[in-house]
Amino acid sequence: MKIILTHEVSGLGAAGDVVDVKDGYARNYLVPRNFAIRWTKGGEKDVAQIRRARKIHEIATIEQANEVKAKLEGVKVRLATRAGDAGRLFGSVTPADIATAIEASGGPKVDKRRVELGSPIKTLGSYQVSVRLHAEVVANVGVEVVAA
Repeated sequence: MKIILTHEVSGLGAAGDVVDVKDGYARNYLVPRNFAIRWTKGGEKDVAQIRRARKIHEIATIEQANEVKAKLEGVKVRLATRAGDAGRLFGSVTPADIATAIEASGGPKVDKRRVELGSPIKTLGSYQVSVRLHAEVVANVGVEVVAA
């Protein structure tokens, strides 16, 4: 099935790309989560608009990405969450929580979809989180999860 991506999907493409995927993947995952729309001749006109919107939000050059990377890696991020006596969190830390904490710590605004967690954060402690700024630039940010 041919679809037009409306958001960046890791391993598949960026917003505005027209890709061919299996029917079930498109019907059951991409379209219901608004990551993509079905390709039509009329939808092809929307591709230019989606790409324009993507250019506004994305970091255009590697130099800009390296500047943002330097800012991100210089920020100390502390995230206060509710935890039990043994240090286990009530729930887990999400990429949206980390993006908000980076901005609150004085760092640049980061899109939550660019924050990559290796595994869910469910206990107190220090963690390394990757932020994909550009296709070739990844910033590693230290996040300290403390009890609130």
